Amino acid sequence: MRNFKRALITGISGSGGSYLAEYIIKNQTKTKVFGIYRNKTENLTQIIKKRSNLIRCDLNNFKKVFNSIKKIKPDVIFHLASNADVKKSFDYPMEIINNNNNCTLNLLEAVRKLKINPIIQICSTSEVYGIVKKKETPIKESNPFRPASPYAVSKAFQDLIAQNYHKNYGLRIIITRMFTYLNPRRKNLFASHWADQVSKIEMGKIKILKHGNLKSTRTIIDIDDAMRSYWVAAKKGKIGEIYNIGGNKIIEISKFLEILKKKSKVKITTMIDKNLLRKTDVTLQIPDVTKFKLQTGWKPKVKFEESVNSLLNEFRKKNQ
Repeated sequence: MRNFKRALITGISGSGGSYLAEYIIKNQTKTKVFGIYRNKTENLTQIIKKRSNLIRCDLNNFKKVFNSIKKIKPDVIFHLASNADVKKSFDYPMEIINNNNNCTLNLLEAVRKLKINPIIQICSTSEVYGIVKKKETPIKESNPFRPASPYAVSKAFQDLIAQNYHKNYGLRIIITRMFTYLNPRRKNLFASHWADQVSKIEMGKIKILKHGNLKSTRTIIDIDDAMRSYWVAAKKGKIGEIYNIGGNKIIEISKFLEILKKKSKVKITTMIDKNLLRKTDVTLQIPDVTKFKLQTGWKPKVKFEESVNSLLNEFRKKNQ
């Protein structure tokens, strides 16, 4: 098992990056956390500000990336930095794709040119699989890519270029493809968007919950289990391997919405908002996580009910 003294999180001020920073700070006291962020700071909680080393750096600027990596000298890098707004990627495809592709290529190239040898975990996504056929579920890591959005195309590039840098340059890369997780710090995910609206309706701030496509089946995992899985992958995952990561709860998102409505303190009226519909959308997001569980011993711990309650209560606190 690997031991890490200096962990770098790219995109530490993002929703996933900030949660990962908190997980490492709270649970891995012998590891010093470094974080690269660009502009946004609202997710940088007090524990992150006090107990991590933050560096402002645009990952699209190779020189700054190179100098930052040279200064930090990390022995593990968690690469979470990306613009993950799927809907926005349909309206601004060039912006999203250029950003996500360049930040990943700059990071890998900086590590290659510095001739350092950290573990690099590329935090990919189930979105790379895109439009999956029913006979292909549960989805294995070998399933073909059929990205359904410009964002997903950019993540497919990140995934593929990372594989290439491992094979051609020997970078110690591990790729994780995360499926749906509940994340209170990111409102543009269906579950968070709905929980946010439920809490606002309870408080009389809005009257109707608006939603997009409900014809999709997902596998749900809690944020705590997701962040722990990233750490476990870096510690125990095999170099050059790709791992699907997801929970045990398989649910149609229409039923997830019904669960939130039942947990509400008031009656919830819903309506479809055409502005929330994607031009192409994923429908089946059911992973086969056998390889990850067998090779690392990881398994989800947080129960679905507990996770949903936590999500809803977090938005109730935020919207008070």
